[in-house]
Amino acid sequence: MNRKIVVLTLLLAGALSACGKSETTPSPSAGTTTAPTASASTGTTTKADAQTVFKANCVSCHGANLEGLVGPNLQKVGGKHSKEQLTAIIANGKGAMPAFKGKLSDDEISSLSTWLADKK
Repeated sequence: MNRKIVVLTLLLAGALSACGKSETTPSPSAGTTTAPTASASTGTTTKADAQTVFKANCVSCHGANLEGLVGPNLQKVGGKHSKEQLTAIIANGKGAMPAFKGKLSDDEISSLSTWLADKK
């Protein structure tokens, strides 16, 4: 009986520590992506920046392949929402998704929404 409690406690501790890592990782990365996004002038650079922003801020809920985890699948989100709708959702949040307006720059939000709108 005690062994089951110890194993359950270790599993719970591991799960909670994994959640904590996803919250602390995006903050430094988000700050480092601001400068390249502002200087981006080509579509390729913007796409790379959008992917960097996504990896730093969205992967923990939407998955590395946009497959959806806690948040919804985004693999074909461009077929459901326009760029403008995606911009509003990212900036203001929706449902359980938090608002990113204060965390991401307008350029990062625009780049990310353009990239996601192309997913059809």
